[in-house]
Amino acid sequence: MAAIALSVSTVKPLGDRVFIKVSESEEKTTGGIFLPDSAKEKPQVGEIVAVGPGKRHDNGTIHTIDVAIGDKVLYSKYAGTDIKLGTEEYVLLSEKDILAIVS
Repeated sequence: MAAIALSVSTVKPLGDRVFIKVSESEEKTTGGIFLPDSAKEKPQVGEIVAVGPGKRHDNGTIHTIDVAIGDKVLYSKYAGTDIKLGTEEYVLLSEKDILAIVS
């Protein structure tokens, strides 16, 4: 079986899915206490790096996605599939799991 080299430029989401680069998690609390890796929570904010064409309806029309590449978004905590490319973490999830665009 041949190995496939994945990078952000080679991943193209299908349907209504988006590919999000996860923001860094907090290293310390507001009180100044440094958190170990086991105590850090999974971030729920990230930047969209790739967008699928949209959801196809039964009649053949495509509903385009409301977010674009470069948007910072807030998404559901346990949504999507976690993917690690090199040292960067990404999430592949459906548009319905995006809660808000963060400005």
